[in-house]
Amino acid sequence: MALRLLGHIDLPEHRGAGGFDHADVHSSSDRLYVAHTSNDALDVIDIARDQYSESMPGLTAAAGVLVSEARGLVFTSNRGENTVSVFEPHAERDAFKISVGVKPNGLAFDPARGTLIAANIGDASIPYSHSVSVVDLARRERIAEVKVPDRTRWAIYDAAREMFFVNIASPARIVAIDARDPTKISKEYEVPAAGPHGLELDPATGRLLCACDAGVLFAIDAASGRVLADVPLSGAPDVIFLHPQSGHLYVAIGDPGLIDVIDIGTMRGEEVVPTEAGAHTLALDRKRNKVYAFLPQSHRAAVFVDMA
Repeated sequence: MALRLLGHIDLPEHRGAGGFDHADVHSSSDRLYVAHTSNDALDVIDIARDQYSESMPGLTAAAGVLVSEARGLVFTSNRGENTVSVFEPHAERDAFKISVGVKPNGLAFDPARGTLIAANIGDASIPYSHSVSVVDLARRERIAEVKVPDRTRWAIYDAAREMFFVNIASPARIVAIDARDPTKISKEYEVPAAGPHGLELDPATGRLLCACDAGVLFAIDAASGRVLADVPLSGAPDVIFLHPQSGHLYVAIGDPGLIDVIDIGTMRGEEVVPTEAGAHTLALDRKRNKVYAFLPQSHRAAVFVDMA
């Protein structure tokens, strides 16, 4: 057994449609941030005590959350107002917003340059709205808009290659944007299954880990785009997180409500853990080997510890 359930954390009830979306952990402050999309807010959990702390309002249709430990910053993508927010932990009320493209979702950050990208879902009724916005944090402004083939999913930054990678739903591919010239797509990798969704990086091996709606996870060489291995999943995935020390990849499956635990060394499924129907998002506390699954029907977080 890899994951053992420790308990649950009650979170504010939903005020509208949308439930929870992405989450991330700021390890230094023991704060977990989860986008509470239905409440236009960010919920904050004290992970030292596993207790709900507070909510940060005023983030319309909050979707993506990303933490930079290197810079001590938290970013959110606010899909309902086409902005990203930036703040420091414990200074959430001092957040500032920057305008980006249409319906921002996935986020990735280059801490050396202070460059943030927002992968925009776009709107089919708005021509050329599928894009990636490039933000200069020091200037607090968008400096480029990179057009992409279609709807984006999640995004990551590979510091070793100085490259942003962004999943594109259809045609199924990963696009790369060079952080040294973030004004255009540098290269594209075809993904051999429908709906690239969750995206992670294994820095030890230089592999991209891409979870697809078709119910399969691929390990892809980040330098060449060559598919190295694949493993079946229990359903259509959403958020994925890698724990490099344990070699476990956690994959949230909203339907029927599961976490797939994948051993990325062998590229085999190790365990399937029930959560709740619709639970499509996770957070990972690498310091304590804890996984948090956000349960939309009971508006709680389930807390697991990895015993491996």
